Amino acid sequence: MRKFSLGILALSVTLFTSSFTPAQGEEDWKDVFKKIKEEVELHSKAYSSLGDACKTIGHRLTGSEKGKKAEEYAFRLLKESGFKDTKFQGFQVEAWARDTVTLSIAPPKSDDFREVPVVSLAMTPVDANIQGTIVDLGNGLDTDYVGKDIKGKVVLANIGLLDAPSGTKNLHRSEKTALAIQHGAIGVIFVNTVKGQVLLTGTASVTGNLISIPAVCISLENGTEIRNWMKDQPGLLSLIEMHNVSKPIKARNVVATLKGTSSKLRNEKIIIGGHLDSWDLATGAIDNGIGSFSVLDVARTFKALGLSSKRTIEFVAFMGEEEGLLGSKAYVERAKKVGALDEVVYMINLDMTNNVNGFNGGGRDEMLPLLKSIGDQIKAIDADFGNQIANEPGLHSDNQTFLMEGIPAADPLGKLTRSVLDCYHANCDDFSLVNKKEMENTVKYTAMLLYALGNAERIPAKKLDFYSTKQFFIKHNLRHELELGNEWRWGND
Repeated sequence: MRKFSLGILALSVTLFTSSFTPAQGEEDWKDVFKKIKEEVELHSKAYSSLGDACKTIGHRLTGSEKGKKAEEYAFRLLKESGFKDTKFQGFQVEAWARDTVTLSIAPPKSDDFREVPVVSLAMTPVDANIQGTIVDLGNGLDTDYVGKDIKGKVVLANIGLLDAPSGTKNLHRSEKTALAIQHGAIGVIFVNTVKGQVLLTGTASVTGNLISIPAVCISLENGTEIRNWMKDQPGLLSLIEMHNVSKPIKARNVVATLKGTSSKLRNEKIIIGGHLDSWDLATGAIDNGIGSFSVLDVARTFKALGLSSKRTIEFVAFMGEEEGLLGSKAYVERAKKVGALDEVVYMINLDMTNNVNGFNGGGRDEMLPLLKSIGDQIKAIDADFGNQIANEPGLHSDNQTFLMEGIPAADPLGKLTRSVLDCYHANCDDFSLVNKKEMENTVKYTAMLLYALGNAERIPAKKLDFYSTKQFFIKHNLRHELELGNEWRWGND
């Protein structure tokens, strides 16, 4: 799961004029970076392992038999890389799986319903059978509701932004669903904004709980057809009937640990993770095979080169991200219970991260000089590195779980082509979209970043306290999104 406005394309920012000065003996990582470059370019298994998993397992839906096979596959790769301290971290949650769904449209006072191809969004009701008048709300943002009577009706809204003013900030589909519920809608029909009869799935509930109304997705072409029909015959009716499955399931994060070597810093922990799970419409090669299998190959690279870290590093393949960040939430809750969360000083998240060409401060200004220093050293030994810097925090992926606890978290900067992005959460997200060289770049430069952070004398961004975390989200204009997702912890003041 990924929100595209939060960093798939790198955005340059103005760096501080101050510079980061590492401690004596730590200012030059270039020799290690050269070894990482050579190892990954010659021996990376990220691309081949992902290809094999896509072929032999298929999708990796949390709670399914294939999801279980994916967990075991990741565990085996980490053990084969040499991680003796590899473990499953089990958790039990209420999971969701699709069964059947139909969408029919008809003029008012008519039984002549026309069926439209449709896919249900996740965490929608187990059973729903609703009929209501369609109200077209365009992009489905707050301003689109002004002056509209929605109560008891069905909202029609775009997943992406169409014909929006420059600078308009989109909302996640779950937030648009929450808005519809707040205004009294009985159902939501989302229109995909990708051409070619592409149907998109994904969760309609960031919290991981079932929502109260059916939410479905139709293609751009069918959405356009319905909108034209509404102009000719106002008051079109929609009938949505769906049946889904929701039940307690067991899933497992996969965790491998590299113990820190410094008596001073080994109790500080860096998490590098990516969600292993995917939706069931395809193999999820891009979302998030390229991220999770890159994490596994970064781990392999560390072992292959015998690299050490002053800080402890945990490599984590999270499950359940697509259904509401379930795996990372389980990780954090367990760490709280055993008093280990305070050890976590940084989180690197790889979610659809491809062809890394720079680093993201994650909204923490104090990280930028260090990231620039690391990038400069990479550029000195590898001219292909873009060395871009951004500073945007992101939501709707596993980094959000750590940000909510005040822990600095960010993803490396990369990019995906438009044609690949068009298959987001769709039945065309398969291994044919993966570029071997670009995936290797992700492994190579992320491994260099991780080594530097693991061995830096200090990580400038410190954990924020409860109220400073609140101000962090307000500063970056994320309060409204967290409120819509029922994740805002700080009251109404």
